[in-house]
Amino acid sequence: MNTTENHSTPLIIGLMGVLLTALIAGCGSNGGDSTQPGVLSVSLTDAPACGFDEVNVTVGKVRVHQSDNASDNSSGWADITLDPPRKINLLDLNDPTQPNFALEHLGEAPLAAGHYTQLRLVLVPNSPGQRLANSVVLSGQPSELALDTPSGVQTGIKLIHQFTVDPGQRVDLLLDFDACQSVVKRSNNTYALKPVIKAIPFALNGIEGFLDQSLTNVVVSAQMNGAIVRATVPNSLTGKFFLARLDPAQYDVVITADNHATAVIAGVPVTSDTSTTIISTQAAPILLQASTARSISGTVTLNPSTDDPTVFVAAKQSLNGGPVVTVKSQPATLVAGNPPGDSEYALMLPSGAPSLGQYSPTLPITLNAAAQSAVAGKYTMEASAIGYATQTAVNVDISAADATQNFLLSP
Repeated sequence: MNTTENHSTPLIIGLMGVLLTALIAGCGSNGGDSTQPGVLSVSLTDAPACGFDEVNVTVGKVRVHQSDNASDNSSGWADITLDPPRKINLLDLNDPTQPNFALEHLGEAPLAAGHYTQLRLVLVPNSPGQRLANSVVLSGQPSELALDTPSGVQTGIKLIHQFTVDPGQRVDLLLDFDACQSVVKRSNNTYALKPVIKAIPFALNGIEGFLDQSLTNVVVSAQMNGAIVRATVPNSLTGKFFLARLDPAQYDVVITADNHATAVIAGVPVTSDTSTTIISTQAAPILLQASTARSISGTVTLNPSTDDPTVFVAAKQSLNGGPVVTVKSQPATLVAGNPPGDSEYALMLPSGAPSLGQYSPTLPITLNAAAQSAVAGKYTMEASAIGYATQTAVNVDISAADATQNFLLSP
């Protein structure tokens, strides 16, 4: 079976986070006229966030500027203003396998030719007595909970990503707003938005496959050296998944689900900006082995203490004869009150041995756990925060019981 196919149409695909598609299109064909403007068009799409049925944000405007030092009140901003502001459930835009790829078009505005170094997404804050502008709905719960947006987010989520608009030319800029990593829970059951955004390739390519439809809370990720590059979830009706917009390279595909052992397909190639590599079919979907889930939990303390940076905790495994992979990664829960700087976490992880398979263009790919018995239930835990040195703890063992691992992070 030929497992690589080409896509020539630049469709928009949703991933594990919001995608801002900034299309800066030339308005005319006179490439020699330096005053010829372009057009900035912005759309949104997303993939599901961890533990939420809804992640709602209200967008007021999108702003761009040619200076990365421009303040909120500086002249020279070009704005796309949404009138009225639009409340968007990002998780309505979450299925990368749907034909329309679930785009939310925000609008467009003329944009002068030049070099741009700032793009800001401006959110409308929640107001007392008014319908919540920004909120989350927990999985299986009926009510909205306020999603706090710090003042810096309300004046515009500042994105430093340089791009140039030439006269009469078009530039495609694609930004990934990772909703799963951007919503931080506090210990008093309130939630805050701390945006995690990065630029990703615009051209459509990726890794495609099908999973057993009976699996729950599934996450599929493309990883390099244990770092998650892209993540998504399968279509709930078909089991199909698509990891889109990857730089040409080899990736390890990691699949996790509740009460099942991790599966890893190593060395999956993405050969070009327009190729898609297929690793399983609907007729022969990937199956995961059942496994008991156990917990690794603990606290993360920042010294010096502050509540400003988001603390992330990850559980990794080093497979025998295979790669290092991240099995689960999530923001820690911020402990409310004084002193600041304390977070807590709890990761539910499989205690059984992971399965490993090497990529082959001949399907189905065989997954085998026999060589991974020594790895079963053993994790390297990692805690990190911007401005602090990452700390690791090796051989945290949940093969027989839950485990506790605390961290102290310093610069």
